[in-house]
Parts: sequence; structure tokens; C-alpha cells
Amino acid sequence: MIPNPWDAGSARVLAALGFPALATTSSGFAFTLGRLDGAATLDEVVDHVAALTTATDLPLSVDLEDGYGDPGVAITRVAEAGAVGASIEDWDGSRIRGLGEALERVTAAVAAARGVGFQFIFTARAENYIRGNPDLEDTIERLQAFETAGADVLYAPGLSTIEDIHALCGAVAKPVNVLARPNLTLQELAAAGAQRVSVGGALTWAAVQGFVDAVTAIRDRGDFSLLGPSPPGNWLAAR
Repeated sequence: MIPNPWDAGSARVLAALGFPALATTSSGFAFTLGRLDGAATLDEVVDHVAALTTATDLPLSVDLEDGYGDPGVAITRVAEAGAVGASIEDWDGSRIRGLGEALERVTAAVAAARGVGFQFIFTARAENYIRGNPDLEDTIERLQAFETAGADVLYAPGLSTIEDIHALCGAVAKPVNVLARPNLTLQELAAAGAQRVSVGGALTWAAVQGFVDAVTAIRDRGDFSLLGPSPPGNWLAAR
């Protein structure tokens, strides 16, 4: 289980709660900047990585979206900032890249990951399912190609059924990351073959929804009952 903090404070809370590793969320981080997913720059992501790796001692994997123009450069920069893993997707912001083009970028990312001077876990993502193209056959073909190119972890966010997850995990040899869904448990995902589970921006949106509920109650009814107490100090002291 590799949850996704959106800032240094949430990273420390997750560390205090005992999680062994963390991953960034592109949408959650963009929200902290007041922007939509995909609107953060590589420089901003590198600064974000440095803040998270300073906040805790946990290994951190970074959502590098489509690689900010050059996947190799992006991986090298977040590795220099303290990350020990990263993912690159085959969505360029407007379309799913052709397999040949996507494979070239994965190959460049693998080379960069091998060149940082320490073990760096590279995750290759096939975006079909969250981009309106739930094509399992094409997704498997892409991840098999990415596996052959040297990716350490394979990821197809948006798979929604145990049957599809089981089919994907059975079609590749490398570990598969699965995006958590409210209707499926960790035990079910593991039984289907998932070896890593992340939550994407969902924790960010759960926190934002709690905030919206509380301030809406204040605005509409003068109701402060949803305000919580100060958090335990050991949450933010976690290292």
C-alpha cells in the first residue's frame, strides 16, 4: 500500500501512521497550487519532491505525468531531489500516444533510471482506462512492451473489475500497481495479483470534501460541529 500525500504535512501524517512508502499525486499537488491536473511545471514538481523527501525518511515515487517533454531529464531531476522511483504515462495531454512513440519514451526513462547511481524503480503507465478507452487487449499489449523495455513496475490506472485486474496481472511478469477503488478491498486486489496499490488523488479529495462540508455548515447554518480538534503533535513530528 503506497498512499499519495499532497504536501509535506500530509506526508508526515502518513509516515506517523506507519505506511512504508509514499507516492506523489499530480492532481493533488496541482490542487495545492490552485490549478488543474497537468498544470504544474517540472521545476515545481522537483521542489515538491524535495519538500516531501525532507519531511519524511520514507521512499518516494513521483507521478511525472507524461515526462514534461523529456522523460529522461524528468527522472534525473527528481532523483537528484531525493525520489527513488517515478512513473511515466503514455498520455500526452490530449491523446494516447502510439505504441511505438510511447515505447521510445519508456526506453529513455529506463535508461535514465539506470543511470542515477542508485536503485530507482521506474513505473510505466498505460492510460487507456482513465482516458475513455477501456481496451484491455491494447492495455496488456502496451504493458508487455513496456516490461520488455525494462520497466520495473507496470500500471494501468482505472481498471475497475477484479476480472480485468486478474487478466492483466496474469499477462505480465513484473509487479503491477493498481489504483484503489472504493468498491474493492486491498485483500481483493492482492488476490487478483496486484503487488502495489496506490490511491492517486483520492486522499486529497477526501480531505477537501471534509473541508467543504465543514465550511458549508458554517456558511449556511452557523454550525461549527464539524470542526475537528488539533491533530496529535506526533503526526507532524514523524520522520
